[in-house]
Amino acid sequence: MTQENWTLNYFNYFTEIEEHFQRARGTGLFLLSPLDWALIESWKIAGVPLEAVLRGIDSAFEKWRSRRTKTQKVNSLAFCAQAVLTEAERMAGTARAQSSAPSPYSPDELRAYLTGNAAKLRQSGLEPMTEIADALDRLTEQIDQYAGDLESLEQRLTVLEEKMLALARAAQTEEQSLASRRKLESELRPYRSKMTAAQLSLLEKQYLERRLLEGHKLPRLSLFYMR
Repeated sequence: MTQENWTLNYFNYFTEIEEHFQRARGTGLFLLSPLDWALIESWKIAGVPLEAVLRGIDSAFEKWRSRRTKTQKVNSLAFCAQAVLTEAERMAGTARAQSSAPSPYSPDELRAYLTGNAAKLRQSGLEPMTEIADALDRLTEQIDQYAGDLESLEQRLTVLEEKMLALARAAQTEEQSLASRRKLESELRPYRSKMTAAQLSLLEKQYLERRLLEGHKLPRLSLFYMR
C-alpha cells in the first residue's frame, strides 16, 4: 500500500463513519457511545473497508425505515453491525479503486500530538509510564524524518501503546476489571445476535481497552486518534 493510500484509508475512517451514521439517523448532534467507538475500532483492525461500513449503515436504516411499526429509535451503531458484515462479505476479493491524498498533518502538528501525549502519561501518576513518555520524546526529536513515513511512525506508536496497555492492566484492581466487564455486557447484550463470534471478541477487546485507559486517564497513542 502506498503512503498516500494508507493515509487516506487510515485517518478518514473514524470521522467518515461517525458523520455518516449521524446523517442516516437524522440527528447531527447525536454522540456515539464507548461501545460505538469500540465497534469502529474493531472494524478498522479487522480490515473492513470504509465503503462497506457506509453501505451497511445505509442498508440497516433503509430496512428500519421500511418497517410498519418502529418501536424505538436507532441509538447505537451496533444496530448496523450485521448489515456492515454483509456488505464487507460482498466486497471481499474485489479490487478497489486506488486513491491518493496528501499527508494530513505537518511536522509541527505531529510534534504537538506526541508532546501532548507524553505530558498526559507523566500526569497519570503511574511511574512506569515515564519510560513510555521518554520514548515519545525521542520520536518527537526525529519527527521530521517520520513526517514523510507515517506508517513507520504508527508502527512505533503501536508498540508503545501495547506496552502502555500492559502496564495499565497491571495497575487495575480486580473490582475495576469486573466493573468494566459488567458494563460491557449490559451495553452489548441487545446486539450479540447481530455479530459473529470473531466480531464480538474484537469488539470486547477494544471496549475494555478504552475503559482501561479512561480509568487511568491515559491517552491513545496511535495516529488513528489524532484529529
